[in-house]
Amino acid sequence: MQLDQASTEQIREWESALSAEYEQHKAAGLSLDLTRGKPSSDQLSLSDAILGVLGNDLSNDGGIDLRNYGGLDGIAECKRLFAPVLDVNEDEILIGGNSSLTLMYFAVLFASQMGFGDLGKGWKAGGDTVKFLCPVPGYDRHFSVCEHLGIDMIPVAMNDNGPDMDQVESLVKADSSIKGIWCVPRFSNPTGIVYSDDVVARIAKLATLAGDNFRVFWDNAYAVHSLSDNAPKLASLMAAARKAGTEDSVYLFGSTSKITYAGAGVAFVGMSAANLKAFKAHLGMTQIGPDKVNQLRHARLLKDSDGLAEHMRQHAAVLKPRFDSVLKHLNEGIGDSGLLSWTAPQGGYFISVDTLPGLAKQVVAMAADAGVKLTPAGATFPYGQDPEDRNIRIAPSVPSLEEIDRAMQVFVNCVKLASVRQRLAN
Repeated sequence: MQLDQASTEQIREWESALSAEYEQHKAAGLSLDLTRGKPSSDQLSLSDAILGVLGNDLSNDGGIDLRNYGGLDGIAECKRLFAPVLDVNEDEILIGGNSSLTLMYFAVLFASQMGFGDLGKGWKAGGDTVKFLCPVPGYDRHFSVCEHLGIDMIPVAMNDNGPDMDQVESLVKADSSIKGIWCVPRFSNPTGIVYSDDVVARIAKLATLAGDNFRVFWDNAYAVHSLSDNAPKLASLMAAARKAGTEDSVYLFGSTSKITYAGAGVAFVGMSAANLKAFKAHLGMTQIGPDKVNQLRHARLLKDSDGLAEHMRQHAAVLKPRFDSVLKHLNEGIGDSGLLSWTAPQGGYFISVDTLPGLAKQVVAMAADAGVKLTPAGATFPYGQDPEDRNIRIAPSVPSLEEIDRAMQVFVNCVKLASVRQRLAN
């Protein structure tokens, strides 16, 4: 289907055939959901051994009874396990509860309101405006944190290598009120791209161009979530920051939310010693210590880097066929028609698609009417506003292969029908 080469009569014929197919989908009474990147039940079951891995031994290697208070920064066994994921030293990582989003929220809150200890005052100490750079399309919950805390967001373009660094550097040079940037550097949400080595090196140097106490919020949520052993690697941000002398400007986050149990995992943050000292001082006002028994369960289940890698291969075996099914439908159903562009990620949890300008909301609404729920159009942009109304995020992890097959039939039909109708209207 090449709209640019078709006559009006051909386009009307396509519209009639596609409309008939769409009505058949609506009549089928489907109820399918491709909205959120959650692990499927099959993936969650991969970690069921965690329930009995401790037995009655609730002390760590140092003989500390983990049932009790204390240990704000987590247990040593988890630090050894997850420090390599962020490529930080074991004395530069804090192991928390089950949510990295909680750690990110606290990090932004503390930086904004309470300051950085010996490194300086909070961003809003003088009532100043605070702005963040937000690569788009990006992660909606990052944007929600900023909106909730009254931080202005500036969208910056993404390309195949990561954020457009010429744009990023120009912005931070020109405006000292820009205090942070959100990054999902490996298998980025939702595009699935991996930041290039050059982009990582340039991000590490941003603090040399920006105003005081600029911070990179490096949400490495999919650090180990590749679909094959040949997936592209990510350069170490902390190593690049040490080289640039900017290690105080980077915060690195991760979790086991899509490794073990999404609702009962552990989260972690990597920081320089000076940052970690200030962060712990603030965090200590909110809790006496995390769930250390759960941390020990994770250390005993995953054991070491090799054990973690093997566990993630089992996840890939479940996930890859789902990604392959989505891509098969896009390639066979839309191909090089120009009606849609999409990414083919080698890891992570999402596939990002771009409709023709002005059609994303319409496609999402049409799919919903036919029984297929998609992430709301605009969710991947600050304030929910996609200026071109193009981007849609597809999350194929939860549905079965049969459900994905049916949902993608509906999706492809909606994209074609919306595109044809737009052309007829114009």
